[in-house]
Amino acid sequence: MSRNNIKQVWALLLVLVCVELCGSGRASAAPICVHGQAGCHFLSLADLFDRVIQHSARMHSISSDLHSEFEQYVLPSRNHIGRINRHCHTATILTPNGKENAQRLAREELTEVILKLLVAWKDPLWQFHQNMVHQDDFNNFSSNKALEMSYMVHELRKGVEKVADRMQHLGMISNSLSGLSSPEALDPSSDTSGESQAMSDHDLLYCFRRDSNKVQNYLKILKCRIVPENGC
Repeated sequence: MSRNNIKQVWALLLVLVCVELCGSGRASAAPICVHGQAGCHFLSLADLFDRVIQHSARMHSISSDLHSEFEQYVLPSRNHIGRINRHCHTATILTPNGKENAQRLAREELTEVILKLLVAWKDPLWQFHQNMVHQDDFNNFSSNKALEMSYMVHELRKGVEKVADRMQHLGMISNSLSGLSSPEALDPSSDTSGESQAMSDHDLLYCFRRDSNKVQNYLKILKCRIVPENGC
């Protein structure tokens, strides 16, 4: 894919993700604000949750599609059928296993887990897309999906941070997340950056599909604990 084509894809993704997270119609002409400042579009906490959950569902769907395409078209050509080596660089993040364990975590802890997972995937997904551009195994459509996943992770993190900010403002969670704004504070792989680079393409797609599903489920659980009257 040429550099101009990549720029065009980025521009399209910016529009699509903004429509998804920021809404459409007249209301979206103003930026979304957290505390109802003048000149911006105020969303309820339930609405903010709905938007990030929808965004996470879309992200997980794309990751599942790309993982399936890889297994169907790429693995046979590389003679990797039957080989299982699932090493995830996010294994150092302590994530609750199952709904009941997730519900036992404090709201702040569950929010922190979600943000850690999202931050940990930013660089590996971008690098994965760069690798795909130079490989004949992938078509442009699959390469564009990888680029879209990379951008969606970035936007979803920003959306979750808005949710956390609103919860702090309403006194629903403590301000303990305030010190986690930097990537260094959130990224558990900062000391083991080589682990993500050592993952095979198949491992990366498998691991991201798994982690994107976790993020989606954790967001649903968190929403039901914070605003249980809305669709729980």
